[in-house]
Amino acid sequence: MTEAIRIIGIDPGLRRTGWGIVESLGNSLRFIASGTVKSDDKAALATRLCQLHDGLAEILHTAMPHEAAVEQTFVNKDAVATLKLGQARGIAMLVPARAGLVVAEYAPNAVKKAVIGVGHGDKKQIHMMVKVLLPKATFDTEHAADALAIAICHAHHRQSVAYRMALAG
Repeated sequence: MTEAIRIIGIDPGLRRTGWGIVESLGNSLRFIASGTVKSDDKAALATRLCQLHDGLAEILHTAMPHEAAVEQTFVNKDAVATLKLGQARGIAMLVPARAGLVVAEYAPNAVKKAVIGVGHGDKKQIHMMVKVLLPKATFDTEHAADALAIAICHAHHRQSVAYRMALAG
């Protein structure tokens, strides 16, 4: 029998970055933990990025996941907000990469499809299905619930031949 793989899903945001950890063993998933790293919205951008970095680094140090998954950034009408989100996403990818983890990226529609079965749906549907798939899951914010959905998405995709080949190459 193979060992359980611990996966951290990260939902990047400058004010709130959600994180969720699951263990995947075959087709079964088990909730480990979730939460939200918050930055001080009155602080300078560099300080806020440091707060996100330090918070995520502490979680990785404590939880010791084997793999990470981060949601891809979507572009919205506000270029400044998109740029700031991209910087927070950079931190969300940097921290697990510096910890030696492979970091997978998933589009929001791929996460929705993996969790609710279709590529479009609202947050309530996603959060409801996270609770169905992980009955013991608790989350303090919608960002933490979204991060669990990202971890679930990765658990489903990591078993694909394409993903295993990408790791080998």
